[in-house]
Amino acid sequence: MSHLGFHVKLFTEVFVTLVVIMDPVGTIPMFLALTGGRSARARRRLAWQAVVVAMLVIAAFALFGQQILQYLGITLPALQGAGGLLLVLVALELLTGQQERPEGVPEVNVALVPLGTPLLAGPGAIVATIVFVRGAHGTRDGLAIAAGIVAVHLVLYLALRFANVILRVIREGGVLLITRISGLLLSAIAVQLIATAAIAFSRQA
Repeated sequence: MSHLGFHVKLFTEVFVTLVVIMDPVGTIPMFLALTGGRSARARRRLAWQAVVVAMLVIAAFALFGQQILQYLGITLPALQGAGGLLLVLVALELLTGQQERPEGVPEVNVALVPLGTPLLAGPGAIVATIVFVRGAHGTRDGLAIAAGIVAVHLVLYLALRFANVILRVIREGGVLLITRISGLLLSAIAVQLIATAAIAFSRQA
């Protein structure tokens, strides 16, 4: 589906997939923990810095990920299968509540590590981005993917920027519920990636 040369369906797929993987709402408690004791102004600065770092990482892999795959001789089905397996692990962590909780280190900019990467721009988001770019055809698809990435990072910024307000509204129970739902959706995306890779390999055989 497209509108005025813009691939709306692909944009939606990119946006939904990356939102589920990067989990803006689920990142709020971690952001509050890592920025504890800082002023509201400092938190706002860290919020946009973390999002900029994450976007730069994702953009780098979107632009150069294919060249890396070609150099290593990795096919798209292999990447989809590996990405699916990786997303299964992430989904299980979300569903079981066993995500790693990296500790903030004083005297360093937590917007770079661990907020920008690997909390936001983690391996799951990187793999998903490369898969989307590898399957893109033409400028229209490229614009849809770029717009999806930008939209996701805008949502991430809004979530971190208003973290205190959001947490007061949905409470810890709301964060837990959204995290579980995200895990379920992510597991479905992972199964689809693995199934698509299996079909592609069977056709090559």
